[in-house]
Amino acid sequence: MPRNDAQYKELDFPTRVDVARERDYELNSEFDAGLSLADTAPGPQFRRAERRVVVRKGALPKKAAGRIRLALVAILVLSLAAVGYGSVYGYGTRSWRFRVLSSDDISVSGLQKVTRAQVMDVLGGDIGRNVFFIPLEQRQKQLEQVPWIESATVMRLLPNRIAVQIRERTPIAFARIHSRIQMVDAHGVIMEPARKAHYSFPVVFGLSDSDPLSTRAAQMKIYSRLLEEFDAGGARYSNDLSEVDLSDPEDVKVTVADPAGAVLVHLGSDQFVSRFKIYLSHVASWRQQFQNLASVDLRYDGQIIVNPDTGVIEHRGGTQALQKHLTTETRRHGGKHSRS
Repeated sequence: MPRNDAQYKELDFPTRVDVARERDYELNSEFDAGLSLADTAPGPQFRRAERRVVVRKGALPKKAAGRIRLALVAILVLSLAAVGYGSVYGYGTRSWRFRVLSSDDISVSGLQKVTRAQVMDVLGGDIGRNVFFIPLEQRQKQLEQVPWIESATVMRLLPNRIAVQIRERTPIAFARIHSRIQMVDAHGVIMEPARKAHYSFPVVFGLSDSDPLSTRAAQMKIYSRLLEEFDAGGARYSNDLSEVDLSDPEDVKVTVADPAGAVLVHLGSDQFVSRFKIYLSHVASWRQQFQNLASVDLRYDGQIIVNPDTGVIEHRGGTQALQKHLTTETRRHGGKHSRS
């Protein structure tokens, strides 16, 4: 059967025409060859920057956070300590267990010349007081104001006791103060004579309770040196002395308790024992020459003045022998005479 072409309309279909540019063909041919754009670019290549990973951080640095934790721990510890201290303090200051109830709770040791009553005059006011409120340092200073007490130690013994240790002074001489005889130690501290105690000392003149303690201490230093020289080597010449006059440090005067009569001897400021030996070796002959031997001045080299306090009578006999003896004694004791 013949085809009827008339029944078919001519239809116009849109036709897509791909027009490729010459450059695209060149690129396609290059990619077909297995090359990349990076390989074909003649200039320096640039890579896209990698995307940074964001890390979320804390509000504070790690080091600062550690310090804050330590500070909080310290505050906690201090708070607990404060609470504990407050509790203990409150208990210690309010409890009756820490109260000094009677004088039996105050123990005192080292008493010989000092009486317990003298100590209680200082500490008696603390009876009935909390042991923590007793000013120990102040009580120590008050006790050391007692003339016979050289040093004191006051201690607190829990729960409610006070312990006192006393160190007493050691007297080395009697001292005539105004019209009274008192005692004095090596530091010049004047004390009342102790009861039930026996001492054998010379009586010191020239001290005054109105003088500063430093002045009396210097005077007693001279006295101690005098006794040290007199008793060196077991001589015990100090037993012959009844009085020592320290009123003039340049002229120490001693009174010798001689059975034939007391004699005042001027010894100057040094070489005490050398000059005293001159007195001992010549006193018998002086008594034969002088009817009343009251005093002797031995301060001058090669010269002796007899009775200078009652009328100057100069004894010049045997001056060369006397000077030789004095020089020998000086060498023996390692000193030199000086004319005052």
